[in-house]
Amino acid sequence: MSLTLLIGGARSGKSGLAVEIGHRHHAAGVAVTYVATAPIVDADMADRVERHRDERPPEWSTVEEEVDLAGAIAQIESGLVIVDCLTLWTSNLMWRDLTDDTIRARSADAVAAALAREDPTVVITNEVGLGIHPETDLGRRYRDVLGWVNQSWAQAADPALMLVAGQAIQLTDPWQFL
Repeated sequence: MSLTLLIGGARSGKSGLAVEIGHRHHAAGVAVTYVATAPIVDADMADRVERHRDERPPEWSTVEEEVDLAGAIAQIESGLVIVDCLTLWTSNLMWRDLTDDTIRARSADAVAAALAREDPTVVITNEVGLGIHPETDLGRRYRDVLGWVNQSWAQAADPALMLVAGQAIQLTDPWQFL
């Protein structure tokens, strides 16, 4: 388990599973670092961040990084890394007016940083392409860019798990079946 991707909808169990993976590694004496990408923009987000902090033991390290995900991953020398999440990280990059190609390149750099680690990395992201077709150009662009980001991580991950109602489905290369 060098790179694991946990993807699913809201409240599908992604973060809970990642935290449980962290607890198991911590119990085995492995250091755990949580990379948080969420900007605190309002009271609701502050509450969400606080709930996530409460789920983690104080012995875990936390790196708060909204933009330079590759740099954040690369600076962690050892132990399990949990990245929460690509969904907000992608949004953060879009709000900085980066082009789609730049975001895809930054995603590739972050994937490379995760794959370069000797210890495992668990990455959380949302699948936003299964819902309603976004009404705005920005919404459609976000759905598409996040879809590309998710694909790059899923192709590199082993395993890539889709979470639905707290249960997992392992994602595989479609060419295995064709």
